[in-house]
Amino acid sequence: MTQLALVIDLNVCVGCHACVTSCKEWNSSGIMGFLSDDNPYGKDPTGTFFNRVQTFEVGEYPNTQTVHFPKSCLHCEDPPCVPVCPTGASYKRAEDGIVLVDYDKCIGCKYCAWACPYGVRELDAHEKVMKKCTLCVDRIHDPSLPERDRKPACVLACPTHARLYGDIHDPASEVSIAIRDNAGYALMPEWGTRPANHYLPRRKTEFKVRPEDLQRFDNPLKVDGLLPKPATSEPALDDVTSW
Repeated sequence: MTQLALVIDLNVCVGCHACVTSCKEWNSSGIMGFLSDDNPYGKDPTGTFFNRVQTFEVGEYPNTQTVHFPKSCLHCEDPPCVPVCPTGASYKRAEDGIVLVDYDKCIGCKYCAWACPYGVRELDAHEKVMKKCTLCVDRIHDPSLPERDRKPACVLACPTHARLYGDIHDPASEVSIAIRDNAGYALMPEWGTRPANHYLPRRKTEFKVRPEDLQRFDNPLKVDGLLPKPATSEPALDDVTSW
C-alpha cells in the first residue's frame, strides 16, 4: 500500500515560513479552501492554517540553539481522528494513505481535534468545518501539471530543501532513504498512531562560548581614527539624494 508523506529535515530548516505562506496561497485558491484570515494585521490576528512553524530555544545561555519545527497533519497510518468522527467526514484514502476531511459531511463537532494528539486540526471560524493538511491532494494528482510540479506547495517553496515528499513504503524512494540514512523518527510514537510524516534530527556541531567572546570592543578602525570620512568639500547625502 502506498503511503505518501513528508520528511522534514530539522537540520536545515531556517524558519522562513515559506512553507506556511505557499500552503496558504495554494489552498486558499484550491478546492480545499478557503482558509480564513481575520484581522491579520491587528492586535489579535486569527486564521486557519494547514501548516505552522513553531520556533523555540533549547539549551542555556550562552550555549543556546534556535529550533524551527514545522508541523502539519502527519497522515497517520492508524489515525485516531477517523474512527471518532460521527459522520464519517474524516477518512483515510486507500490509494495513497492521505487523511482527508469531507466538508459536506463535517458538522464541526471537533471530535477529531480532541482525538488528534498533535493538535493539527483547526475549525474554520467561517465555514464551521474542520480543516487540515491535504498534502495538496488536488495538486499531486493533477495530470495537467508538469511532473516536477506534482508535489505539495510547501515542498516546492522550501528554499533550503528541508521538506521531502514521497512514498515511505517504497524502500527506494527519496524519503525512505532519508529516514534510513539519517535516523529519521516519527513524532510521539508512544501514541501508537504510526505517523507517516517523519523528521530528520538536528545534527549541530557543539561549541562553547568563552567569557571573553561576550565582551564588546570598539571597532578598531574607530579607535585608530581610520574610519573613512568624506571630505568637507564633498556634497552631503541630503544634497544629492531626493527623498
